[in-house]
Amino acid sequence: MHSSSRRRLAAVALSTVVAVVGTACSSGAGSTDAKDADSGTYTIWDPYPQFAKGSAWTKLLDKCGSQAGVKVQRTGFDTSDLANKTLLAAQQGNSPDVLIVDNPVVSTLAEAGVLTTTDENKLDTSKVDPNLLAAGQSGGKTYGTPIGANTLALYYNKKVLKEAGVDIASVKDWKSLTAALQKVKKAGKKGITFSAIGTEEGSFQFLPWFWGAGAELTELDSARAVSALSLWKDWLKQGYAPNSVINNTQTTSWQEFAGGDYAFAENGTWQLANAEKAGFDYGVLPIPGSGGGPAAAPTGGEFVTLPVQEDTGRYTTSQKLATCLTSTQNLYDTDTTLSYVAPTGEVQGKQVAANPALKPWVDAVKSAKGRTSGDLGTKYPKISEQLWKAVQSALSGSKSPEDALTSAQAAVK
Repeated sequence: MHSSSRRRLAAVALSTVVAVVGTACSSGAGSTDAKDADSGTYTIWDPYPQFAKGSAWTKLLDKCGSQAGVKVQRTGFDTSDLANKTLLAAQQGNSPDVLIVDNPVVSTLAEAGVLTTTDENKLDTSKVDPNLLAAGQSGGKTYGTPIGANTLALYYNKKVLKEAGVDIASVKDWKSLTAALQKVKKAGKKGITFSAIGTEEGSFQFLPWFWGAGAELTELDSARAVSALSLWKDWLKQGYAPNSVINNTQTTSWQEFAGGDYAFAENGTWQLANAEKAGFDYGVLPIPGSGGGPAAAPTGGEFVTLPVQEDTGRYTTSQKLATCLTSTQNLYDTDTTLSYVAPTGEVQGKQVAANPALKPWVDAVKSAKGRTSGDLGTKYPKISEQLWKAVQSALSGSKSPEDALTSAQAAVK
């Protein structure tokens, strides 16, 4: 890597990375491994420490290495550790050959000069859905390819809705959803739970309502943005959502729903296995937009990227490894393991054919968008922080939704 790139790296605040990771991923411990001096060994870093040696994931990495004629040295990191370790390794000229990283971090690493573009590394992204690829684009360039996507939708408890006399087919927009919550409360059950905690998780969960109102992240104080925050505020005021949402993570709000008393929970694909274990009949509905149709929900999931190397001769083999990991068959196997929706229509079709319950998730992912899309890039963490602060202020009652969002927009400027 050139010394100028290293200087740029040194100036990148690690807090930028920390602010946007960990929204929809598992965590665990990892250890760093320096790159082997032997050019026949290629390093791969990923955010899946839950997969130990011998798992389907590590076997796939070894298989891709064998096909490329090299040995793979893999390290699994906690998501936030991975971003920080990547910046440090790049400063030291010791980047991994292949890096699988949470999608909002891609633009940060790209701006820091850590990643090669798909023009340079020749990764083929032609089959990837454009709305998913956008999360890995910055300044008109693409910096990798998604390995899969997860997003948010509404889980619902069929028994609770039936007892309240709610036909799920009637829930098409905010007005009909609120009417359903009113019926559920009248029937003595609980309405909806979600996460509005003062972290990236809170912003992540608010975004489908924010975007579903037609609001834009560049204008936090628009009337449309205010309508989205007012919706949540009114739900708390009417008792349709619990006050616990202010401190709920996505995990604790799921635990509330899993108790069996709630009609709805906003949560992600990663809860599918837990939903099967919940012990009650459930369904999944894409989050409705204000006036109907599915709202855009934010995409979680990772990108396969190729970091900058001083020895550019390594790119050819790295590209083979990345291409193997994202081939049609391997994407299908990996995304099934991770409970992700595949980033290509071809593989999504295979997933739904094998498991029809994934259909609402595929629909949700097709409407989803990246948090850093629209060239927001490294501006996103600052915007997101002000957004979750506004949500906290409004829901706690310390400010009106309008005042909270006016303050948020002023702070971003």
